[in-house]
Amino acid sequence: MAEEVSILTKATVRMRQSGRVLEIVSALRRGGKDRLQVISDFDRTLSRFAYNGKQCPSSHNILDNSKVISEECQPELKALHKHYYPIEIDPRRTVEEKLPDMVEWWTKAHDILCQQKIQKFQIAEVVRESNAMLREGYKTFFDTLYHNSIPLLIFSAGIGDILEEIIRQKKVFHPNIHIVSNYMDFDKDGFLQGFQGQLIHTYNKNSSICKNSGYFQQLQGKTNILLLGDTMGDLTMADGVPGVENILKIGFLNDKVEEQRESYMDAYDIVLEKDETLDVVNGLLQDILHRGDGVGLHGS
Repeated sequence: MAEEVSILTKATVRMRQSGRVLEIVSALRRGGKDRLQVISDFDRTLSRFAYNGKQCPSSHNILDNSKVISEECQPELKALHKHYYPIEIDPRRTVEEKLPDMVEWWTKAHDILCQQKIQKFQIAEVVRESNAMLREGYKTFFDTLYHNSIPLLIFSAGIGDILEEIIRQKKVFHPNIHIVSNYMDFDKDGFLQGFQGQLIHTYNKNSSICKNSGYFQQLQGKTNILLLGDTMGDLTMADGVPGVENILKIGFLNDKVEEQRESYMDAYDIVLEKDETLDVVNGLLQDILHRGDGVGLHGS
């Protein structure tokens, strides 16, 4: 069934309903670039999950493992991750069951960070010294969206300042990008004193966060959506978009593949198993834009 979109024959691709996927891709193609917007998670979706068998850091991990965190506090942050991460990805628990734990995890972690006297100017240095990696093909992805004037919303439960700096240092922070995330709040002397706005965690990435931003209202007519995520919490990122006509949900299944495969295939249209590239996303963009008169792929 997938021969019409050659990238979907890649070995990492899993689809419960390939015919349905082709129908959605066909609709996205007909709408072309003028009707399309992309909504994506960041950590372990646009950034890599692993490299050479070693897990890559999330935007929180980058800060947790950096020299701006005291030696006393680093074990505390690691202990939080060790306790709460298995809960976050436990396929036997419902989202509702996980919610209190996620709020508790993020709140405790942010409280520890606020004790650290982190200064604004240190963020760029922390990112430069980290092992942050975007998925292979990231330049093509970011540049193609920019050159085709396709809005990219990055909706992240990570740390906005960190992930924005990663994108800037990779030289792909284009004007078509809008980020909704946990941004740091610095005092008048440049020290971290808290986080701005409502806490965003894995399982509240929905219209309640975006409802007052006006972002989606600016995009009238962008009723076709390519959604990229790596958790069940990412599935609601487009809930605030008015008048959605077609949505294609692509899920990166990075961890505990066997245990989570069925639930991911039920939830996402396309599941990418242990795929550290953006090949499939870029291939789909090429198909949608090339056949829909877009500018085509850019970068490498």
